Amino acid sequence: MLLLLLQRGIGASAPRYRVGNGASVFLSQFRAAQSRAWSNKHAASVQVDVGGRKLEISSGKLARFADGCAVVQLGDTSVMVTAVSKTKPSPSQFMPLVVDYRQKGAAAGRIPTNHLRRELGSTDNEILTGRIIDRSIRPLFPSGYFYDTQILCNILAVDGVNEPDILAINGASAALALSDIPWNGPIGAVRIGLVDGEFIVNPTRKEMVSSTLNLVVTGAPQSQIVMIEAGAENVLQQDFCHAIKLGVKHTQQIIQGIQQMVKEYGPEKRALQKSFSAPEHIVECARRLATQRIHAVFSDYTHDKISRDEAINKIRLETEETLKEQFPEADPYETMESFSIVSKEVFRNIVLNEYRRCDGRDLTSLRDINCQVDLFKPLHGSGLFQRGQTQVLCTVTFDSLESSMKSDPVTAALSGVKDKNFMLHYEFPPFATNEIGRVTGTNRRELGHGALAEKALKPVIPKDFPFTIRITSEVLESNGSSSMASACGGSLALMDAGVPISAPVAGVAVGLVTKFNPEKYGEIVDYRLLTDILGIEDYNGDMDFKMAGTSKGITALQADIKIPGLPLKIVMEAIQQATVAKKEILQIMSKTIAKPRPNRKENGPVVETVQVPLSKRIRFVGPGGYNLKKLQAETGVTVSQLDEETFSVFAPTPGAMHEAQEFIIEACKDDQDHQLEFGAVYTATITEIRDIGVMLKLYPNMTPVLLHNSQLDHRRIKHPSALGLEVGQQIQVKYFGRDPTDGRMRLSRKVLQSPAATVVKTLTDRNSIVLGSTSPVTDTSSFSGTVD
Repeated sequence: MLLLLLQRGIGASAPRYRVGNGASVFLSQFRAAQSRAWSNKHAASVQVDVGGRKLEISSGKLARFADGCAVVQLGDTSVMVTAVSKTKPSPSQFMPLVVDYRQKGAAAGRIPTNHLRRELGSTDNEILTGRIIDRSIRPLFPSGYFYDTQILCNILAVDGVNEPDILAINGASAALALSDIPWNGPIGAVRIGLVDGEFIVNPTRKEMVSSTLNLVVTGAPQSQIVMIEAGAENVLQQDFCHAIKLGVKHTQQIIQGIQQMVKEYGPEKRALQKSFSAPEHIVECARRLATQRIHAVFSDYTHDKISRDEAINKIRLETEETLKEQFPEADPYETMESFSIVSKEVFRNIVLNEYRRCDGRDLTSLRDINCQVDLFKPLHGSGLFQRGQTQVLCTVTFDSLESSMKSDPVTAALSGVKDKNFMLHYEFPPFATNEIGRVTGTNRRELGHGALAEKALKPVIPKDFPFTIRITSEVLESNGSSSMASACGGSLALMDAGVPISAPVAGVAVGLVTKFNPEKYGEIVDYRLLTDILGIEDYNGDMDFKMAGTSKGITALQADIKIPGLPLKIVMEAIQQATVAKKEILQIMSKTIAKPRPNRKENGPVVETVQVPLSKRIRFVGPGGYNLKKLQAETGVTVSQLDEETFSVFAPTPGAMHEAQEFIIEACKDDQDHQLEFGAVYTATITEIRDIGVMLKLYPNMTPVLLHNSQLDHRRIKHPSALGLEVGQQIQVKYFGRDPTDGRMRLSRKVLQSPAATVVKTLTDRNSIVLGSTSPVTDTSSFSGTVD
């Protein structure tokens, strides 16, 4: 009977299920299949007016086997986001959340250019967008929710006008909210641009080209902030704050639209098998055992990062061992988490109640800062930035514009960025934290930190700089805010290299410790902002607010918020506190180097332009580009053509440029063209026989030129041997000047087969001897080919 109901209830096209060992298993499979089969009847959609344009969110039509799915459309750009979470727990230190954002070539009307012609791996843009989505949704998962969860964002279509990344954030919010996955959303996200002093909500790609601000704001209900990511061209603080407020305002409209869908179509949230939280009686025991000892360690200002961690770990091991003896039935996770809760409580209470920090600073003081430049003479530029126990070495390397980073066609079609001639690469080796690990390719964290430091420095780089610039930022010691130290070190290295940046850049991280109302979820009753946070303050705190800029404005901002939402008031205070610290750091940096060096270093690269007349271009390039290839191989220079007669020559050192100049002069030296008279006949010597013609010299020191088979005789020949020509033989040819398009010398033998009056000349050396005196023939109607 149940099988008959299954066949009739969900149709012949629905999936078939075998009856399990128990009726309950079969019934659950039957209900799930029936629900998914009929879900299309309950397809939901909502339209939200954001910045004067309609943002449409729909669900229930695609990917119905996923726990949640949403399609977000703006204009003709559409993104589908799915959410799936396991029902069996996976205990770990962090919530096991994976976000994958995929750019499909078909969405942009392109085919990938790799050898398999399919999407392979992840591009930098995909990884960075996935990180933004992760940071937007992670804080809203319940505490203790350790169930593997995956968010997949697939771009369905791109219209070239509207950016898909903002749609993906809103799609993730809708997919989670419309699923049965426990999540305290929804959230909303918008992008704010600033064009000609006017703020634009969700600007188009064309508008973003001229925008001085690229701000992404993710908001939670009640006008709270969950995530901020921004790059700016030295935007003033008051304009930046106004943009954040505007963004939060428009996120509330998206949140209300998703809430409306949840109210009408959202399922009940699933009941968890287990919430991974420590039992209160074990936590209370850990408090009695470890509170005073932990407080003593955090109050001992003589500790550094390593000694403090060792002292806390010693207390941890002893406390966990005692807890295991007193509670043998407890899971290992419960004893470990109990100690972590107590340690975090003690640390936060010292900040909240005693206004002290574990290294002895007050809440707004910076760590000791030391700066150095010009560390290694062979480098184009270098800077060492030390802030407390965070140490970053930055180096600057110049190369030709040809070495700029090229985007793949799909990324270029989606983002509009084809290449970039400024890049910052961030490296975080394991020894920076006294650890051992594999040194492999760039991971997601390194890519994200490097992108933030690059955003901070890019606005001050001159747009017409004649080189590609690469900054390598290597973290040698890490105890908090290495990305902002990279911005500071990169600024020092750029000035040391002589890059005429518009202003020095500095960055700082601001932390947060909050106290919540135990009777009302999410209500903050007290808080402290911490300037220039340590690693342990980031770990035990509620926010990592990184901001960089010049003395006048902001160039980059990234807020990682670990609680479900932050009031605007706290964010505005964090910006103000970071601004004060940023100016103080700039003053310290200016004592080492205040402005860019007036000139680049002596061993730095050189770029010069070379004017090559059309008449000499063939000699400069050489047959088949031989001369250019030889020039680049022997001297290490890079040659690129700017227009018909202008070439750009990049040399890594002045010495290489000097060698290149000598080579170019020798290759383009005057071949005594002024002695060759148009229309005159010369005696030439054959130096080589080729299939397509013969190579000739009109005088001993001349570079051989090709006389094509078509100009050897009136008859059509396939090989010069048909005429009995040999190497060393002398023949007479008529000179018709040089081709005006490519500078090739034009010679002909076949025109001499007719009895026309001629002037015969012989050039035995560089001094020509005229043997005839009749007027030259100027009729070129019989010349039909171009000769080398």
